[in-house]
Amino acid sequence: MTARAAGLGERGFLRRLVTRPSGAVAVVVLGLLVVAAVVASFWTPYDPFDTDPFHQWRAPSAAHWFGTDAVGRDIASYVLAGARTTVLVAVGSGVIASVVGMLLTAVGSLTSRWVREGMAVLLDVLVAFPTLLTAMLLTAVFGGSLGVVVVSVGLSFGVTIARVARGEIRRIARSDYVTAARAAGVGPVGVLLRHLVPNAAPLFTVQLSLAMATAVLAEAGLSYLGYGASSSTASWGSLLADLQTYIGVHPWSAAWPGAAIALVVVALSLLGDAVRDASDPRLTGRRRDLDADTGATAGAADAREARPAPAVMPATADATVEVHGGTA
Repeated sequence: MTARAAGLGERGFLRRLVTRPSGAVAVVVLGLLVVAAVVASFWTPYDPFDTDPFHQWRAPSAAHWFGTDAVGRDIASYVLAGARTTVLVAVGSGVIASVVGMLLTAVGSLTSRWVREGMAVLLDVLVAFPTLLTAMLLTAVFGGSLGVVVVSVGLSFGVTIARVARGEIRRIARSDYVTAARAAGVGPVGVLLRHLVPNAAPLFTVQLSLAMATAVLAEAGLSYLGYGASSSTASWGSLLADLQTYIGVHPWSAAWPGAAIALVVVALSLLGDAVRDASDPRLTGRRRDLDADTGATAGAADAREARPAPAVMPATADATVEVHGGTA
């Protein structure tokens, strides 16, 4: 494949991704999240941790976009700083989950029968532990920090990815082109990277997006409970914990971090489905076949409408007409 063809393929994938409503919404929301995280790295309207007792519970305005909280912190600045934390947690957990998931999948699919069966039993045992509970146990042992949250969620969801992808990988491993590659002398690592992973990429993508969404929820939940980010790190969960006490008096204050968490989690879930639909050759091929069949049916209908009607033979004086078995 030439570079130009590869580029056209990438442009075609992006076009299919953004033309889907779910993909377009996910790209916009996550794009705004990344922009907010980048901007918060060098600028926020106010210091996110700066308190001002003379500006408590200010309503949203031009000076304070989202208002202020009980100690006078600017909520918009804190939400912007929390976006940076959310991106770090989501990306870090996704990378660890991908590496762990692919390694466990390779061990459970390309090794001997006894190793595969042992790995299957181990994955069934490990996947029974909820991700959030595992993260809470590790943070209780090693202390609350973003690093512990990222590693715990990445390891937990890496096991889930391996458990879900095991059946798909084994199905692909029995295909004819994988058998031909092995017969040609391609080793297990080459088979994994050239054939198994690309063909299982849609499934991996969906699981990866779920891992990142789970990481965002886990970090927010652990920070809400006091097990997550430290007090010197801006976190939407920590902000929500601080504001939930006053939600009956100032409900608008807690709406901002809650809406941010919900939007990011929904966008990650939608992105996984959209990427799967845009990259799965079975789905895109089915769509092309459906369009081709529709076009062929429409073309046949147009041809029938355009076909001239058969000419009617004029009646002649010598023509005979059959009436009740006789002639006239």
